[in-house]
Amino acid sequence: MIEGIDRITYGVEDLAACRRFFLDWGLKLVREDESGLDFESLNGCELLVRKADDPSLPPAVEPGPTLREVIWGVTSEADLSALGDVPKVDPNGIGLGFRVTCKRPVAVEGTPANVWGHTARIDTPSPVYDHAEPVEVGHVVFFTDSLDETTTFYENLGFVLSDRYPGRGHFLRCSARGGHHDLFLLQLPDGKRGLNHVAFAVRDLHEVIGGGLAMARHGWETQIGPGRHPISSAMFWYFKSPAGALVEYYADEDVLTENWTPRDFTPSPEMFAEWAVVGGIDGTTRRQKQGA
Repeated sequence: MIEGIDRITYGVEDLAACRRFFLDWGLKLVREDESGLDFESLNGCELLVRKADDPSLPPAVEPGPTLREVIWGVTSEADLSALGDVPKVDPNGIGLGFRVTCKRPVAVEGTPANVWGHTARIDTPSPVYDHAEPVEVGHVVFFTDSLDETTTFYENLGFVLSDRYPGRGHFLRCSARGGHHDLFLLQLPDGKRGLNHVAFAVRDLHEVIGGGLAMARHGWETQIGPGRHPISSAMFWYFKSPAGALVEYYADEDVLTENWTPRDFTPSPEMFAEWAVVGGIDGTTRRQKQGA
């Protein structure tokens, strides 16, 4: 069984900026030298940063810093053998690989919520986080000029369609039971290929907010957020990254099973966000910035 993303690798132009950014983001730096940086999340999911001209990287599908490779984790050697010979790149040009997962179990729990009819937190206040510590890389989103071909490629590897924008975008999860999506493929009218964002799962909404406020205090720029996605139900906050495109904190996404029937949606602002703060929240005043 494919369990999720095990490692991602960026090719970048400014290693020093990426070092600051991902430390502020809450990842642990486990190795660094002139060739690059190795980070990991709480459960051991790896994020590697390499120089853009590193000859060991798959070719870039777009100019500038961007994601170059995604390694997916499987449960066992038998799962790895069952995949057979997988191409080194997907039809969209993104580097691809599989390995027996290196992620480890972690004792991490989100805060129980008190909702009408179900009281899950008694005599215990909700936490206030002064920074985030991502649990794992939860999903990646790519622009593609070959939506149907790339979708079929991943479905043949065992991925399952969750929801779609017909002719425009497909949300895929890597097994029948799991979070709403591990991979989202988005086809724009101009046929652009490249990275849209990498998303990092955190414990709960409180950590989305605490992490976003910490990034704002460190001077990093919000793209949009905090907010909530109607399609996956997840709470989000997006930041611009020196490693390329965007990164996202998210929590509280829908969990699906083999009983789920994919839905069709028309792309629109309200499908992207039920609500969202444009320009983010200032980390010092805790008040909304004026969004453009």
